[in-house]
Amino acid sequence: MSLVLVTGGVRSGKSRFAEELAEQAGKRVLYVATGQAWDEEMKQRIERHKERRPCQWGSVEVGARLCDYESVASDYGVVLIDCLSTWVSNRLMSVEEAQWRSQEHTEALLQELKAWLALVSRSPQKVIAVTSEVGLGGVAMNRLGRWFADVLGDVNQQSARQADAVYAVMAGIPWRIKG
Repeated sequence: MSLVLVTGGVRSGKSRFAEELAEQAGKRVLYVATGQAWDEEMKQRIERHKERRPCQWGSVEVGARLCDYESVASDYGVVLIDCLSTWVSNRLMSVEEAQWRSQEHTEALLQELKAWLALVSRSPQKVIAVTSEVGLGGVAMNRLGRWFADVLGDVNQQSARQADAVYAVMAGIPWRIKG
C-alpha cells in the first residue's frame, strides 16, 4: 500500500500533477471521479479532464460511497482519486439545509472516510488522492462554508497522517512536504 496525497488551492494544478504521478508509475491507472456534473459548465470541465488523460486509463465514477471503486480496482496498479474535496462537498450537500452541520451527517461522512482509509491501507495499489487545501482560503465563511472547511480540514488531516507522501501544489509547482 502506498497513499500519496496531493493538495493545493483551486486551479493550482494539483489534478494535473497527480495525473503525471500516476502516469510515471508505469502501471495501469484507474481514474476515480468522485462527483457528478451538476451543470453544463461542470460537464465541460469533466470532459476536458477526460481528454487529457491517456485513453488506456480505466475510469469509474463513485457517488456517495468513496469505496465504490474497490470492485474494479484489482485490474490496476494505480488508483487516482480526483478529488476528496468534491466528494466532501457532494456528501455535505446531499442533505437539506436544516441538516447542515448535523453531527449525525458529519459523522457518517467521516465513517466513510475511515472505511476508505482502511481500504487504502490493505490495497495492493498505489493510491493517489487529490484534495483542495481549505487552509489557503477561497471558501466562503458562511454557515455552509465553515462546515465544509471544518469537515474537509479533518478529511485532509486524517488522509495526510496515513499518507506515505504529501505534495502541496501552488501555481503548478509541487512541493513534497512529507515522505
